[in-house]
Amino acid sequence: MQISAILKSKGPSVATIGRDATVAAAVAELARHNVGALVVSTDGRAVEGIISERDVTRALDRLGGTILDKPVHMIMSSEVRTVSPDEKVESLAVMMTEYRIRHVPVLENGALAGIVSIGDVVKSRIEELEEDRDALFKYINAR
Repeated sequence: MQISAILKSKGPSVATIGRDATVAAAVAELARHNVGALVVSTDGRAVEGIISERDVTRALDRLGGTILDKPVHMIMSSEVRTVSPDEKVESLAVMMTEYRIRHVPVLENGALAGIVSIGDVVKSRIEELEEDRDALFKYINAR
């Protein structure tokens, strides 16, 4: 299965935030969108970084509550792994496991086209396994 199939199912919507927004604003956006990460982007197309719940938690532990008034770019992950819609979900799962990341932006022609979470990957894998199971049942029952 390709990543484009996941995007087709869930849609291309991506929650973003500007790099100069405060960490408190990022926390509010995470809660408002009910997501675990925001793509940091000034224009909604270019990926400048990503800020996740993990980034916020680690910054709070290191720097305390004063971090909430600081800009997102101070704690965001600026080295962002991305994928294209044509890549296989299996290779994305390997990347997510290897680099211990839960959210990966999808770029098409260099522009933000969506985001895939580890939950999206698990859901797609379960759907594939169910399809395989159904095909096996049909094959066995046809005999």
